[in-house]
Amino acid sequence: MKKILITGTAGFIGSHMAKRLLEEGHAVVGIDNMNDYYDVTLKHDRLEILLEGRLQNYEVDISDTKSVMEIFRSEQPEIVINLAAQAGVRYSIDNPHEYITSNINGFTNILEGCRHHGVEHLIYASSSSVYGANTSKPFSTSDNIDHPLSLYAAPKKANELMAHTYSHLYNLPTTGLRFFTVYGPWGRPDMALFKFTRAMLAGEPIDVYNNGRMMRDFTYIDDIVEAITRLTKHVPAGNAKWSGESPDPASSQAPYKVYNIGNNAPVRLMAFIEAIESHLGRVAEKHYMPLQPGDVPETYADVTDLYNTIKFKPSTDIDAGVQRFIDWYMKYYSVEAEMSDAG
Repeated sequence: MKKILITGTAGFIGSHMAKRLLEEGHAVVGIDNMNDYYDVTLKHDRLEILLEGRLQNYEVDISDTKSVMEIFRSEQPEIVINLAAQAGVRYSIDNPHEYITSNINGFTNILEGCRHHGVEHLIYASSSSVYGANTSKPFSTSDNIDHPLSLYAAPKKANELMAHTYSHLYNLPTTGLRFFTVYGPWGRPDMALFKFTRAMLAGEPIDVYNNGRMMRDFTYIDDIVEAITRLTKHVPAGNAKWSGESPDPASSQAPYKVYNIGNNAPVRLMAFIEAIESHLGRVAEKHYMPLQPGDVPETYADVTDLYNTIKFKPSTDIDAGVQRFIDWYMKYYSVEAEMSDAG
C-alpha cells in the first residue's frame, strides 16, 4: 500500500480516482480548492463520500506555493496524481489568466513538491486538446503537437514539457495522460452529456456545435480510473532506444512517458445525442451552431502504447455509459417521477 496524493479530489476524475484507491487500501491525501467554476454542491457531495472512506483532504489551491509545500512536507506522499486544473476549452477563451494560474503556476508547485520530497512517481492529467490542428487520425502520442487551438490546450502541452524537464534534471519519474472526452456518473455540468440531459428533461433546446458534424472519442470514467490505477505501478525508467536525431515526443532517455487514454472508437455527436434521447425517452430540440473557437471537429485516440504497457484499453460503449450516467442523474436529482410521466 502507498501514500498517494491526489489533487482535484472533489473533481469528476479526481473523486472517482480517490474512491478507487481508498477501496484498495491506500492512504489517500487530497487537495482541492473547491472553486465555483461549476456547482460547488456537486463537489461537496463527491467529497463527502470520500471523507467517509477516510480521505485526508486539504482545501487548498495548488497555485498557493506555501500551502502546497507544507502539505508535501507534512504528508510525504510516495505517488502524486495531479488532476487539479482549470477545465473547459470554451471558458479559456474569455478567462485566460485562470489557466496560467492553475495549470502553469499550480503545476510548477506540484513538480517542486515532488522534486524536494522524494516522490516515486508523478502522474498528471494532460488532454487530447493538445493535438490541436492535427488532422492525422488516430492521434498518436508520437505526433507533433505544436499547434494548440486554445489556452486550455497550450498549458497542457506546457505541463508535458515541464514534466520532461524535471524528469531530465532531477530524475523524477513522470507519466502524462491525454484524456479523451471523459463522461459518466458524477460528471461535470459543463460537459455535453450533463448539459444535454438537463436541458432535455427541462424541455429546453440543446446547442449542437459544428452543425452536428463533431466526432468524439468518448471515454467512460471507470475505464479512465482502471487505466490510471494500473499505470501507478508502471514507473517510467527511460527509453534506452530514444534518439535525439529522431526524437519520439512520447518518451525520453529520462524517466518520462505520455499516454493517450481514449476509447479508440470515435462516435458521431448525433449518435451520442440519439443514445441520450433513447434512454430519456424524449427527443431533443436541437439548436445547430457553428464550430466554436478552440474546438476541434474530431478526436480519435491511438492507445496501442497504453495497451502494450498495462494490457488494458478503454472499451465501455456509449449506450452502456450513457445509461449509467442517466441512472445516476435521475437518482441524484430525484427526477424518477418526472421520467415515469414522460413515457
